[in-house]
Amino acid sequence: MREIKNSQVSTKSEIKLKPMTVVTLKVVRKSDLGAFLDAETGNTSDDILLHKTQQTSEVNIGDEVKVFLYLDPKKRLTASMRVPQMNEGQIARVKVINTSEDGAFLEVGAERGIFMPFREMIGRPEIGDTIWAKLYTDKSGRLCMSMNVSDEMRRASKPASAEEIKRGDKVTGSIFNITDAGAFMLSSQRYIVFIAAKEIPNQIKIGQEVTARVTFVRDDGRIDASLREQKEKALLSDAEKILQFMQENGGTISEKLSPEVIYQRFKISKAAFKRALGHLYKEHRIQRDKNNFKI
Repeated sequence: MREIKNSQVSTKSEIKLKPMTVVTLKVVRKSDLGAFLDAETGNTSDDILLHKTQQTSEVNIGDEVKVFLYLDPKKRLTASMRVPQMNEGQIARVKVINTSEDGAFLEVGAERGIFMPFREMIGRPEIGDTIWAKLYTDKSGRLCMSMNVSDEMRRASKPASAEEIKRGDKVTGSIFNITDAGAFMLSSQRYIVFIAAKEIPNQIKIGQEVTARVTFVRDDGRIDASLREQKEKALLSDAEKILQFMQENGGTISEKLSPEVIYQRFKISKAAFKRALGHLYKEHRIQRDKNNFKI
């Protein structure tokens, strides 16, 4: 997890004691198991165990201790001094440690992973993925995670200038959002980088680290970029891709394919498709037969 700070603490007056919350509670007694924290119900049987294994430093009776509350295997409210290492509203790159039909659990440094509901996902992150996410409190008062971080990214970013970066430069960063139009990346310099769908030759995922080539720097400091090679290099790789397709599919291909079909098969534009066919024909690697080319 990157760029994390100490957790924000809720007091007992602000939030009812429940799992997946961070609170400050007083140590009222100790035993061989650990320390018991006052749940302030007036009933000592409600005191919350802070087991020795969940203590990051020694505690004594009367201490006020910041803890993360969760349910143990027997569904009892339990405390740990391992609290989330990010503030509510803060964004960070975090790891997916478990998934379910309802969502996923993310590692944020707490005793338990923090739940991310399905409605807060972009795509379907898998166990082991590292994604951008923010910590928030849901309507029930429990801590949750969300992948909807575009607003926070805009606030955290800085505009690029012509003095700092120009067309053809490379920028490296991680993807934080993917839409039908394309993907958005936060670069290591904290620039917002947009990569149009047509400039993404292979499937990418949110959280993935990529290096892109700058194609345009806008007046507002935003950057357009491409994951494709420059035209000269792309021409050769596009030609090889088309030739391989022909070899595996009867040895012919039509130059009348629609732009949609071309993009679906080769992830290139109609113009790039024609350039690649022309290159293969010029190199005498394919022959022309009316509207078709053949090997």
